[in-house]
Amino acid sequence: MRHYEIALIVHPDQSAQVGTMMDKYKEMITADGGNIHREEDWGRKHLAYPIDKIYKAHYLMMNIECGQETLDKLNYNFRFNDAVLRNLIISKKEA
Repeated sequence: MRHYEIALIVHPDQSAQVGTMMDKYKEMITADGGNIHREEDWGRKHLAYPIDKIYKAHYLMMNIECGQETLDKLNYNFRFNDAVLRNLIISKKEA
């Protein structure tokens, strides 16, 4: 399994559902035998530039260890979740 760092920018109107969303993603990772090494909720912050006329967003960060299949599932869910404005997945040597 490889280590990854995931950054998510969530729509500010969905800030109340961030906990539920994170629980769903954590369950997906651990169900396939992955580990979550660190998760951070940075809260609402100003964006450097507007995304779809939105100037603030909710930031989330996770360091995980999982297989490629799990990573593909996560990426698919990020892409089709309207609450996730942007996502970034970076491969790391260690979590």
